[in-house]
Order: sequence, then structure tokens, then C-alpha cells
Amino acid sequence: MTTPQTVPALGTHPAAGSLPTRAETREQLAKATYDLLVIGGGILGISTAWHAAQSGLRVALVDAGDFAGATSSASSKLLHGGLRYLQTGAVKLVAENHFERRAVSRQVAPHLSNPLTFYLPVYKGGPHGAAKLGAGVFAYSALSAFGDGVGHLLSPAKAAQDVPELRTDDLKAVAVYGDDQMNDARMALMTVRAAVDAGAVVLNHAEVTGLRFTRGRVTGAELRDRVSGEEFGVTARLVLNATGPWVDHLRRMEDPNSAPSIRLSKGAHLVLKRTAPWKAALATPIDKYRITFALPWEDMLLLGTTDEEYEGDPGEVAVTEKDTAQILDEAAFSIRDQQLDRSLITYAFAGLRVLPGGPGDTSKAKRETVVTEGRGGMLSVAGGKWTTFRHIGRTIMKKLEALPGHPLGEDYESVSTLPKRLPLPGIANPNAVAHRLLVDGPAPGPRMAADTAKHLATHYGSLSFDIARMANENPELARRIHPDAPEIWAQVAYARDHEWAETADDVLRRRTTLTIRGLATDEIRAGVDAMLRAK
Repeated sequence: MTTPQTVPALGTHPAAGSLPTRAETREQLAKATYDLLVIGGGILGISTAWHAAQSGLRVALVDAGDFAGATSSASSKLLHGGLRYLQTGAVKLVAENHFERRAVSRQVAPHLSNPLTFYLPVYKGGPHGAAKLGAGVFAYSALSAFGDGVGHLLSPAKAAQDVPELRTDDLKAVAVYGDDQMNDARMALMTVRAAVDAGAVVLNHAEVTGLRFTRGRVTGAELRDRVSGEEFGVTARLVLNATGPWVDHLRRMEDPNSAPSIRLSKGAHLVLKRTAPWKAALATPIDKYRITFALPWEDMLLLGTTDEEYEGDPGEVAVTEKDTAQILDEAAFSIRDQQLDRSLITYAFAGLRVLPGGPGDTSKAKRETVVTEGRGGMLSVAGGKWTTFRHIGRTIMKKLEALPGHPLGEDYESVSTLPKRLPLPGIANPNAVAHRLLVDGPAPGPRMAADTAKHLATHYGSLSFDIARMANENPELARRIHPDAPEIWAQVAYARDHEWAETADDVLRRRTTLTIRGLATDEIRAGVDAMLRAK
């Protein structure tokens, strides 16, 4: 039972400047004719909607669940060049990935990206030698124009100082390189916000129940609001199927005889409490092709990932005991047992990689984006990786622009003319934002805790000040949601009023870190539900 001490008694009503209601959004979607309807609110669909809206197109985006509610919030949280691609000679691909990584982490979203040093341990009898890995990380850093330092070898003793839980038995050397990490759900949400700021109309928890056809062409979709149960439709000149693991399901709505176009690979991860501070991440070779990661993330430790073909219902993907055992066993190559105790696990999650159809080992399949056109003119797009989400959005737009007959019309800006590094909302120096949050607290009241200030700055950027104002105006909203997490209740109200949160999972799993920390108790869930119902 929820107590008054847990749920803020005040400030539950939506703030001025809040989002339109779901009913208003449904009406807006049903009345207009859109240039582009994007079905699927993962990062691929979100990025396309953002670039399309920036081009001046009238854009609608819908998803059956929450934005980034599936694979896009179940990644390894990395923006990376792809060190392992060097093994296959994909030098150009690595260079392109590095370009996108640097653009996101330095110009587009420095408030949502964090530089991360990686240690690649070289053990006696391991799949790679020190000389090979040393040369590999040097080449990797060279392809990044040495923007993250020069890849080099480090002594085991120095590495163990930075990663106290590193296994040093039979450790010959450690190769060092740099990449970046993020909170994928927050990055996706800020991209949704950027799309809306550019004019897109979006609605989550809106399931497609059928497609609209005009003279055999797909010209929209029928939908059901999963929150209210209301049914409505959207008309569009062009429909883009960006439903990820469900892409073939929607293709069969267009053409019941369409052949499968993709296959799925499951990637599982574990989140654990840390037993010591980590100043670097571990990337440990398991064999000649696979690497297992141990990443300090959100004050926790993220372990993974697996890579195996998945043929079940995409909506039922989950971490199994086999997955858990595999992740822990592989992590044990380089991490001491005390950090791998199962009692430290706070959360486990799995996502589905969308790969081109065909035979072969999924771990060796190309992570490429595939675009197909159906018999009714619906475009289906699938695949790709988080690091290049902006590039994928631009690439899809170029394909849409080049379609025969120009179904989008010609009265809009080509994606080629758009600014190359348009920032996401809230862009700011997170250290400066955290400092301001600490010194600009309410005069009579308690100052914001340092961990809360840092958390807000690195998850919202300058938008943190809006949350701080809510907390300053109502001390109830300034309280922590859980004593062991940095989040405050103002974030729940903000998620409801400004970030399309409709369910407790929307808030606890994707707009905050309560679920991944293992702190989403029944009491807290009830409190979040109560605040969401106060709309």
C-alpha cells in the first residue's frame, strides 16, 4: 500500500506548456493527411521522422508500445566504431562509425554521451596475442583521428588499479582504446522530442490493426489507442514500416504472400551492483570473433552480450537461465568471482537484432540496414546499429526522395541540404549544468544532492532546469523516489507532462533508472501510477 510519505501529495496536475492530450493527438492524426507515416518508434523510425520533419514534410510517428520500448532500449549502450570489424577488413565502415560517434558525442548530444576508456585484456593462451591487439587498437584510434588518444598497451598492474576486479592470473598485457556510451532510452526520447520540435506528430501505445489502401496502394493505417481503447486512422502519401522485429508482420498486412525478409538474433545483458569503483570498461575476447563487455554504466556494471538466432514471438523475448549462465561464465574470463555473484544482479534484459535474411552464424552477419518496397508501395526498413542512427535516418530519407513518381512530392528540403550536426534538445556542457543545479537551489530549502544534479545533467542537459524549477516550487517533488537512486519525483511529473509517459514501465524502465537498479518496488510503482493518473 502506498503511503503519503512515498507519493507527493502536491504538484500532480499537469504543468503549463504540457503536451497535447492523447485525445487531441488522435484527433490531429485522424484529421490531417500526412506526407509520411512512420510506423515504429524505435531509433530507426524516430531518426527518420526527425529528418523528415526537418525537411519540412508533414510527419506522423506511431508505435504499438512505448518509444524505444523494445530493442532500442535493450542495447549495449555504446556509441562505438566497432573494433571487431577491423578483423574483416571493414576499414571504411569503422571510419564511418567513428565519424558518427564523434558527431553525436561532441556536437549532437554531448549532454547524453560519455567518453569511456576500454581495456582489452590479453591472457596467456587467449585467441589474440598482445602484438596483434596492440596494432589493432592503434589502427582503431588512428581511424578516429586519435580523437580519443592513441591506442596502446598497458601493464597488468596499472590496469588492475583502474579496474580492481580485473583477473590478473596469466594476464600478459592490456590493450587500451576509447569509445563512448549513453543511456539509449534517454537518447531515443530526446530524438523524439527533436522530431516533435521540428513539427512531427507522435503517439505511443497506438497499435496498427490494419492498413489503408487506395487503388491498391498503401495510403495509411488503422490504429487502436491501447490506453483508451479508441480506434482511429491516419492517412498518408507514403507509409514507412520501421517496426524492427515485427517488420515482416506488417509486410504481411500489405501482402499476405510476402516472403520473410529478415532473421532475428537475441542479445541478452545483465546489470549488477558494483563491488568496487571502475575507471574503465573491459572488452574481453571470447574467441576470434566475439567479445564480451563489462561496462561501468549508471553506477552499475553492465555485462553482455549473447548472440544467437531467435525464432519466437518478438514480444516474448526474455533472458533465460542459459543466457545468464553464459554471460557470467564469459565475464569470468577477466573478472573476479566476487563481482559475479548472482546476488548482485539487479536486472536482466534482452533485445533482438534485425539481420538480413539468409544462412550462416548470426554473430558473423552484417549489421546493415535493409530497405524493401512492397507491392502496395509501403517501404519497409530494418537493421542497422545505434551508433549510426543519424546516418540511417538520412540514408532512408535519400531513398524516399529518389522513389519513382516522387510520392512525397517535391516541395520540401532535401535531406542533403540539412545541417550536418543538428543538436538534440537540451544540449549543454553537463558539468556546467550540474554545477548550476548545485549552486542555484532554493534559498530557504535544502540544496540538490550532488548525485541528483549529475544524474539530471547527464540525462536531460539544460532541460534539467525545468525539472529543478518544479522541485523548487514544490518540495514534495524534490524528494528522492527511492533512497538508493538519484532520481526525484519531479522527474515523474516531467515524464508525464513532457515525455509521453503513460505507464509505470514507461517511467521506471525508460525515463528513469529505477528498474535497472532493481528498485522499482510495488510501492514506488503504485506511486508512479497515481501521478500518471493525475493527468
